[in-house]
Amino acid sequence: MDTYNELEIICSSCTILKDVPMKEHTTMKVGGKADLMIIPDSISSIQKIIAFLSTTNIPYLVIGNGSNLIFHDTGYNGVIVKIGTPLSDIEVFDDIIIAEAGASLAHVANTALEHSLTGLEFASGIPGSMGGAVYMNAGAYDGEMKQVVIETLCLDNEGNLITLKNDEHNFSYRHSRIQDDNLTCLQVKMKLEKGEKHKIQTRMNELNARRRKKQPLNYPSAGSIFKRPPGTYAGMLVDNCGLRGTKIGGAQVSDKHCGFIVNTGNATAEDIISLIKYVQETVYKNSGIWLELEVKIIGGC
Repeated sequence: MDTYNELEIICSSCTILKDVPMKEHTTMKVGGKADLMIIPDSISSIQKIIAFLSTTNIPYLVIGNGSNLIFHDTGYNGVIVKIGTPLSDIEVFDDIIIAEAGASLAHVANTALEHSLTGLEFASGIPGSMGGAVYMNAGAYDGEMKQVVIETLCLDNEGNLITLKNDEHNFSYRHSRIQDDNLTCLQVKMKLEKGEKHKIQTRMNELNARRRKKQPLNYPSAGSIFKRPPGTYAGMLVDNCGLRGTKIGGAQVSDKHCGFIVNTGNATAEDIISLIKYVQETVYKNSGIWLELEVKIIGGC
């Protein structure tokens, strides 16, 4: 019996797709085909799926909105487990929001706004999912997930449920224990503060206006390509090397924000990855600083 049929037996109510172009599931819009993609419809189903894939040593990768991923043109030889719409419920209890991992971070921020809860304004323009945001401790404009997350329900690679609370997350810049322990985030509990709706809306509008002014939102990208080096900014280092607007194929260092590499319309993953390497090498030669990736590159040799 092949993997597709076995997954159908394990989770007959899940969506299972073959030969899935990953450019259709990432915000950079590049990448070859994955052998299989399964979209779980419940926490119990994802437990069974992960346990099966781990036990059978079938390569797999859990993704959310794909906003921080670049897949090679050769695709992914394994199973993509996509936590999406079927696992995107959001509940509000006074100043607590509980969101499943497939919920859009922007949607959760808007839900907070609707309930006059402050603390997620920074997240209103971030294109990722809740699971991905907590996994990497996403942040912007002096806000980070670690400021609001008080508990997560996670899954280990044997299908066991694990609850992390407060400092157990080991949050730091673009990092969490969820990464270290190779866990899958399923649900997030956040504690916010009561606020005034019009002030929350005003702050969100201000931050989104700054994004539109400074970031290349009209092109596919994976957001900030590089982590912020201590004491400086990746975009500034790139700009200081004269790399603004530099192109390889359809990939370009944004002429609006040098911390972004964009797909101008016909880029391949090879274009993107080649440009990343060229930028890293050039910045290192000029400044002695090696820019670490904020995105993950998947597949390839």
